Amino acid sequence: MYDGGAPVRARIGSAVSAPAAPWAGADPYSAALRSGRGPLFLRRTDGWLLPLEVERWCARADAVDRQVLDRCEGAVLDVGCGPGRLVAELAARGRTALGVDVSDAAVAHSRGLGGQALCRSVFDPLPGEGRWNTVLLMDGNVGIGGEPHTLLTRVAQLLASGGLLVAETAPVDVDERASVQVTDSPGQAQQPGQSGGHPFPWARLGTPALLRYAAGAGLRPVDQWSVGGRCFAALRTRTANSSADPVNSAAVTSNQ
Repeated sequence: MYDGGAPVRARIGSAVSAPAAPWAGADPYSAALRSGRGPLFLRRTDGWLLPLEVERWCARADAVDRQVLDRCEGAVLDVGCGPGRLVAELAARGRTALGVDVSDAAVAHSRGLGGQALCRSVFDPLPGEGRWNTVLLMDGNVGIGGEPHTLLTRVAQLLASGGLLVAETAPVDVDERASVQVTDSPGQAQQPGQSGGHPFPWARLGTPALLRYAAGAGLRPVDQWSVGGRCFAALRTRTANSSADPVNSAAVTSNQ
């Protein structure tokens, strides 16, 4: 589900090709997606573990996912699509949708479900840049690259004028950047080169932190809500007359 672990230091004046994520071929991640189950964790260098919800990611879109997708407008780009439950659900609805992920196993799973997906980083050149109506950053993908401002600036590039970003945030007020590894074991930390791969930068953001970074990237908040223990925010790219860009009717209700 996580697209892009390498830091992106280059200017974002145009699409930048980022190095391949160091965990993209990590055996625990690929194996978990192929089997459809964990355990799988992100491990900080201090040993703290963040469980990854592999079973939910590999299942079909659930009720909370479907509510998010009801808010999507026009053509949808799912950044860090993982095993593809969201692009598959959109395809089943007859919607134009594309997933991007740096993991071959994730892209293969997405296509197997009937979704369109590319094995590519969000920082690589992508189809339809500047014309996507909605971009999704779900399942912690606001952490991609460990530099939230850089990621959100890139998302703003991908969106059409007045386009919609729907981001899932941490259910706590956190603004954290750390070096992490993917691991399938809660035990002793792995060493670089072992099955968990090399450390890579990641970020965890609650909604307040996301909104702070988004303001600097030219994105304005239009809604935020919580449902099923998960938290979300909707933002739009700015236009010459931003007041003329109401949220679509499915996105008006806040704080469910």
